[in-house]
Amino acid sequence: MAAVSDNRGPAPHRTYGNWRRPATAGLGQLGLAPTVLLLLGLIVVVLSMLVSVLLALGLAVILTLMLAPLAVRDRYNRTLLVRMTTRLAWSRSVSSGSNLYRSGPLGRTGHGTCTLPGLAASSTLTEAQDSYGRPFALLSYPSSGHHVVVLSCDADGASLVDQDQIDVWVAYWGQWLSGLSTEPGLVGASVTVETAPDSGLRLQHEVQSNLSADAPELARTMLQEVLAEYPASSAQISTRIALTYSGAPRPGHPRRTTDDMAVDLGNRLPGLTSGLSMTGAGAARPLTAVELAEAVRIAYDPAVSPLIEEARTMGGSGLGWQDAGPQGAEESWDHYRHDSAWSATWSMSDAPRGEVLSSVLNGLLLPHTDIARKRVTLLYRPHDPASAARIVERDKRDAMFKAKQSATGRARDDAALQAAEQSAQEEASGAGVVRFGLLVTATVNTRDELPRARAAVDNLAAPARVMLRPVWGSQASAFAAGLPIGLVLPLHLAVPATIRDNM
Repeated sequence: MAAVSDNRGPAPHRTYGNWRRPATAGLGQLGLAPTVLLLLGLIVVVLSMLVSVLLALGLAVILTLMLAPLAVRDRYNRTLLVRMTTRLAWSRSVSSGSNLYRSGPLGRTGHGTCTLPGLAASSTLTEAQDSYGRPFALLSYPSSGHHVVVLSCDADGASLVDQDQIDVWVAYWGQWLSGLSTEPGLVGASVTVETAPDSGLRLQHEVQSNLSADAPELARTMLQEVLAEYPASSAQISTRIALTYSGAPRPGHPRRTTDDMAVDLGNRLPGLTSGLSMTGAGAARPLTAVELAEAVRIAYDPAVSPLIEEARTMGGSGLGWQDAGPQGAEESWDHYRHDSAWSATWSMSDAPRGEVLSSVLNGLLLPHTDIARKRVTLLYRPHDPASAARIVERDKRDAMFKAKQSATGRARDDAALQAAEQSAQEEASGAGVVRFGLLVTATVNTRDELPRARAAVDNLAAPARVMLRPVWGSQASAFAAGLPIGLVLPLHLAVPATIRDNM
């Protein structure tokens, strides 16, 4: 959840904060479900004492052993049970060989194709036209019934921009996110900012295609120097927004097909892209099928980036979705090898506490010399107005329950209660409620560069005031979720969200 507050003190800049982690009422470190189990277990232990003291002691020990994995948490707020199940799942994955992927002519995929591995293996890509006549890619996941459209943005950037204008951009971005909660069928959205080395081919093609044959020699020499020097140590920044819709049937209507979703989303895209114009995202347009396939192919194999850029200058690569995946990939506990590169992915375990400025993520988003390619993805799951009101009211009750557990009162509980009450008031005033997460993927060209990339990400996380933790044992899934392909990971997990939230 997020809220905007106006700093009325001497500080001249507007600040932002009041992000809250979803939590349930429980005793101590326990959630709601373990607390209920604890109370029922204590009742059984007390009744068993009427039969035998030794029996009661035995049941008490069993109850303690059952609840200990749920009560012990690390600094990332992960319970011991989660860490144990993650390690067990990883061991099973290695023993079954599912952490390895081979495709292409010598692989195991059908027809010698290079389809995407893992959760996106069954995805299909089609192309349709919106009501403005612009072609757009429609990515479909038959297993989950989700359909994704991806927008490309030319962000304006905050350099040499007045702070008042930046505050206006942030305010409109908040409105755009809040509007997603009323978007019919929307289940998730993501914003991916990717930085990569600029090969200079685009600049070279732009200059050569516009160079006049009658240009003076001095101008020609100057442009040749620009083409030789400018691409060195320069970076290319791309921003993409993926919107994921559910094709689930509406009351009284059958399940929607890909063609139905293409018509429906084609009518909505002009409104969605025009709404981004005031958020600082710049000109937004939908990605075509070839552009999306190229972006994913480059992410899995950065070595082909110059070849694809060169093909674009010659009329397009014509790359299809069946060739967008890697030919080989191997997932390890703390990194992911894919074709010509190695990657490591981190997830945000805790949002910034207190208030932050609008520039808090600048350092994390900018290119870094120790990371060849860096991808920062913000994942959003908006709640509809009905569920948003229920969530903030439940959060307020849970915060009040925790605050009353301590007789003397703890400052952190009091602050949590105050934040929950503010969130409830803001929601009642019309603000939206959005769950969000953050993934950071660092890609390097050799395995020896991984330690420097890890150190760089650790250094970037501190100024951004976010707590990042490596996605141990799930690097392949986290890598895919960081791509602009609209994967909503919580909807692909075996344990329902309702159970996970109450643990």
